[in-house]
Order: sequence, then C-alpha cells, then structure tokens
Amino acid sequence: MSVTSREVVREAARRRTFAVISHPDAGKSTLTEALALHARVIGQAGAVHGKGERRGTVSDWMAMERDRGISITSAALQFAYRDVVVNLLDTPGHADFSEDTYRVLTAVDCAVMLLDAAKGLEPQTLKLFEVCRQRQIPVITFINKWDRPGHDALALLDEIESRIQLTPTPLNWPVGVAGHFHGLVDRDAGGMIRFERAPGGAGIALEEHLDADEASRRYGADWAGAIEELELLTLSGAEHDEESFQAARSTPVLFGAAVTNIGVRQLLDVLVELAPAPAARPTTDGGSRPLDSDFSGFVFKIQANMDPSHRDQVAFVRVCSGRFTRGMIVTHGTTGRPFTTKYAQQIFGRDRDTLDEAYPGDVIGLVNATALGIGDTLHTGPKVRFPALPAFPPEHFAVVRAVDSSTFKRFRRGIEQLDAEGVVQVLRSELRGEQAPVLAAVGTMQFEVATHRLAAEFGVRTTLDRLPYEFAVRTTLEGRDELQSEAGVEVLRRTQDDALLALFPNQYRLRSVAARHPGVPLEPLTESR
Repeated sequence: MSVTSREVVREAARRRTFAVISHPDAGKSTLTEALALHARVIGQAGAVHGKGERRGTVSDWMAMERDRGISITSAALQFAYRDVVVNLLDTPGHADFSEDTYRVLTAVDCAVMLLDAAKGLEPQTLKLFEVCRQRQIPVITFINKWDRPGHDALALLDEIESRIQLTPTPLNWPVGVAGHFHGLVDRDAGGMIRFERAPGGAGIALEEHLDADEASRRYGADWAGAIEELELLTLSGAEHDEESFQAARSTPVLFGAAVTNIGVRQLLDVLVELAPAPAARPTTDGGSRPLDSDFSGFVFKIQANMDPSHRDQVAFVRVCSGRFTRGMIVTHGTTGRPFTTKYAQQIFGRDRDTLDEAYPGDVIGLVNATALGIGDTLHTGPKVRFPALPAFPPEHFAVVRAVDSSTFKRFRRGIEQLDAEGVVQVLRSELRGEQAPVLAAVGTMQFEVATHRLAAEFGVRTTLDRLPYEFAVRTTLEGRDELQSEAGVEVLRRTQDDALLALFPNQYRLRSVAARHPGVPLEPLTESR
C-alpha cells in the first residue's frame, strides 16, 4: 500500500458521517446545535424558539426556518471532537420535505434516531427509519426531552422493539421518571452522572459524578428503581453488541434533554466510539469503490443563496474514495467532461471556509458548480457511477406566475434555480407557456418555500393557483397526442429530464382512461433519479 493509500485509509477511519432523523418538533435542530456546542465549535447554543438575544440554531439558516422554528433544508456541519472528524448532516423533519432527507440519507454511514419521550415513535420517524432499514444504516437512538413529563423508559424500549424490530440496548439509564429527572446511570462505568443546567440553558450542563453509595443516599427510591430496571434489562440480554448494531439489527439507546444540553456529551462519545467509519461504496456495476482508490464522490444536494451576501449556488458532494485536493480536475460522470474544483469550501451551516483537502466521509461544497445536478458522480481515474438518488412522485400541482411582468427574467432564473435544487419539480407545456410553469411537489409546504424564496432571493412576487391533480405517470409523445381528447387530463414536460408526465385528478380517473386507451403507456414514476 502506497503512502497516499495509507493516508486515505487512516483519515477515513477518523471520519464519522451521520444524519439526525426525527418527527417535527422532536428537537432535532436543537440537538444538532447542542452537539456542536459540546464539540466546542460554538460558544452558546440558541434554541430554535430562542428569546431575547438568543439566536436561532446555526443549522437553520433560512429566514423562513427561523421564523417558523422548523428545518426546511438539510444543513452540513463539520467539526472535530477528540481525534475524530464529525460530519453532521441535519435534515428536515417535516413530511413535505422527505425527498431532501432521503437524499441526505444516501450520504451518511449512520443515523441518530431522535424520539420525544412523551410521544415515542411518530409517523415521520417511522418513515425515515424505513429508509435506514432499506439502506442498512446503523441507528443510534436518543430519547429526548427527559426533563419533561413523558412515557415510562421501559415502555419506550418495548415500543422500539415491537414497532421497528430493532433490539434496544441502553448505554445509560435515567434516574427518575420523565419530568422528574435527576441524572443518568452509566452502564459501563457504574455510578451516576448528575447534571446541573447552565444559566439559561445555553451552555454545557455541569456534570457531577456520584458513586453508587452517594447516588443511593441522595436519590433513594429513584436510584433503586433505576438499578432494578437495569438488572431486568441485563437479564433480558439487552446488552450492546457491536456486530448486531453494525448489521442494523440493534440500536444503542441513550437518554437526555437537548435543550438543556443534558446527555449530549454522552451521545457524542458514543458516535465517536461506535458509529461506523466510511467503507467502500457500492457502484451501479454491482461492485464497490475501495476507499484508497482514486477520488470519487456524488452530489446529494444543491443549495443556492445560503448567505445573502454571496448569491451563489453550492453543490454538496459526499467523498466516497481517495483524497480530494482543491483545484484538482475531475471527470463529470454524466457528461464525461473535465470539471475543475477551484472553488471548494467546507460548510458549517451557512458559514463557509476554503477547503484544501478532504477524505472519504467528508462533505465538499463546490461553489457555482452550475453544471452539476443531484445524483451526479465526480471521479478521477477509472470511470465509476454510484446508485441513483431518490426522487418521489409528486402529489400536488400548482401554476405559478409573476405578479409583475417586468420581473419575468428574474422569475425565470428563480424557477430554474428551485428546479436545480429539487425544491420542486417544474413542468411546462406549450399551451401554458413559459410565463406559467407548473410546480409539482410531494407536500404543499414546498410551494410556500418556493414562493417565499422567489420573493426573498429574486425579488419576485408571485401568485399560485392550485391544480386539481393528484397523480402523475410517465407517457410518450404518441400517448400525449391520444390523451388530448380526455377532459381533466393534462400532459406536461418535466424540465429536469424532458420526461412527459400525464396528470390525473385521482386514481379512478387514471384507471378509466387507461381502460379506454390500452395502447397508451402510463408508467408509474420510479423513486430514483
């Protein structure tokens, strides 16, 4: 093995690349910021709904995110902790932005599943977990908000095991019920960690380590109850097993409260010690790309206008193999053309610094790389292609128009940008014309994001008229001509790939039209791009 190959393997082993998945309001962005706080890369955490001088989370950089206290886009944060480089990809929790989250999950090696102690496994969490299961992504569970009333700890473990068939293996255990929380039992070290909240909750909580005798003296029945429950777990075999975890059959479980920074250091330590480092990535030819081979990576996200003072576009690239150096010439897998990487940056929320090198597991921000699209592969050396990224059939459709015709050039540029980022799919037809594109979305909040960004970033006020369609299927030019006679059916061209999509108001209409036109191709949209 060459010196360069050894360096790549060594550096890859230091990387931990993961995403946080959860239902909305489970505290995902707050946890993201708390992790950054414990890594000492920020000095003060700001809750999403911060008051007074407390700012919003660094990962929620879009104005609409800060106004509503939700995550709309995925954010990348890189920081060092101990001797490890952490790449944390924060994701939207709202179901309307599932597509963005699904793409991010293709770029990680592990996931933190965040549960609200009072609500347990919620629908969006279950949906995102299924993606992790399909991709065999190991999952670490963090049960959040233990400082508030919630379910019994054992009941939450039962829910995890019964509903998603993962064996929960707690690494720590709460002393006191949810809402009456004293601290955590460390199963490996024994004893108890007592936490004292920092003033305002914006700093790292102070930790006091108590031995068993002192914990028993102070907390009596609550300590005895915690120990009794841990003994039951030990008897039932709920012990961490590395092989089972890496195979995505079990999940280490930790308890805490992200908003007060309690239990977050323990989670960060577990990520460093247990989460898998990058491994060889599967390729479309059925093989895999070894870590120490030539450079390769794929685009999993495109985002524009992250910083109002820099109106540019960033392509997020997950490095899969080799060593990346700024300025290197790579091959654009889709076109086969050379591509320069002069403007490479390291992303931390909306902040950025020049990036000189990167290794497998890292995320590169390529600025103004307008030739790149979501799912594109970049490489040096032998040609490689990674599997397509998820793209989901739209269920909501609306016509968007600029209120002022004098802003049409900016309107068109904004629509093209939103299309490139995958915020919405853009459909067009000669009948509707260039000035009235149709936006297609998985969820209706995507329309709000699109119109908000057109106004905020491009200075274009718009009107939005919903269309009565719920289903889109792929057809052909001949099919388009034959479907023209059908009322309530419209065929539009998707600008991303020139595919012809036939839109229907409901499944019953689709079935009746298909029965009358058996020769017309009406193919379901596949969940890949």
